[in-house]
Amino acid sequence: MLNIIGKDTSINVRKVLWTCTELGLPFTREDWNDTHAPLNPNGLVPVLVDDGFVLWESNTICRYLCNRYGEQGEGALLPLGARDRARVEQWVDWQATDLNTAWRYAFMALVRGSPAYQDPVQIAAGVAGWNRHIGILDAQLRATGAYAAGSAFTLADVVLGLSVNRWMMTPMEKPEFRHVAAYYDRLSERPGFREFGRNGIA
Repeated sequence: MLNIIGKDTSINVRKVLWTCTELGLPFTREDWNDTHAPLNPNGLVPVLVDDGFVLWESNTICRYLCNRYGEQGEGALLPLGARDRARVEQWVDWQATDLNTAWRYAFMALVRGSPAYQDPVQIAAGVAGWNRHIGILDAQLRATGAYAAGSAFTLADVVLGLSVNRWMMTPMEKPEFRHVAAYYDRLSERPGFREFGRNGIA
């Protein structure tokens, strides 16, 4: 039985929970507490414990689960072919680096209300940068007509789906990205996204 450590309101924990759901993997989940500190020197969640094997970093955990337990043929969340896999992992990495960096300031200001993130100029820049990056995804979805890496749902859509949900739920001005809106509706047909990606909103 997989044990996932971290509260289920965390965007990064929810990536792992949704991945488990897509793969049909049973798991237990528990909130982080002081007894878990030796498992991750960064003190962050999620942490995965799989039969004594400990792993942290959400996107790495999702890759591991796909590699260890996922289907390896057509329809795999993480394809075997070098080019197909690289295309998926390109978008997985983009989510963790470029996209996450773009939304951090605006999200901390507008959703978390953090006193350390209240500079109006930086908030405006953060909103603009966040929207610009979602625009990059919109252009990619226009090109593929379906999902981030092509016509099939993959791990890239798990990590990006959580980010799209965060963007849509944040109270700020947003361009009308119709391909992202259609993508969100497409993802919402999946039970795992409805449970873990949309904050439980059916």
